Amino acid sequence: MKSLITTVVITLTTVFSVNAQKASLTLSPILSLYYNVKDALINSDAKTASVKAGDLAKTISSINFNSMPASGQSIFGSLKDKLVSDANRISENNDIEKQKAYFSSLSTNIYSLVKMVKLSDQPVYQAYCPMKKAYWLSNEAAIRNPYYGKQMLTCGKVSDIIK
Repeated sequence: MKSLITTVVITLTTVFSVNAQKASLTLSPILSLYYNVKDALINSDAKTASVKAGDLAKTISSINFNSMPASGQSIFGSLKDKLVSDANRISENNDIEKQKAYFSSLSTNIYSLVKMVKLSDQPVYQAYCPMKKAYWLSNEAAIRNPYYGKQMLTCGKVSDIIK
């Protein structure tokens, strides 16, 4: 009986691991595109933020969650609409302050995705801006605040590291 239980546990662990790897490969461009939006906001470049957010929305929209394993469908399907909506709001707006407000929601939803699936071989840093009471993700520990850009570039602190 113990060997049967061990076999079932090993099989389930293997299936989950394979499904997570497949999902990671499908979703990995999302994090890079998110970083492009963040970098544009750091530079207070509303036009580039709009273009990069549009690229992000298109990429997320193009992912066929139905082609993922069933576990991946349920995990990512619920976030897809939120991520596309957040990215489109940034893309459709040329007001940098409004883009930054929408970026806060995008960051929260991307963080949820990153916590579920490994999207990068590198650590992902979640940083917090106490002035805006908002989070963002970065591929480096150094603080470069997208909410205040050049005005207060180093305002914030790392609040989580996802490895």
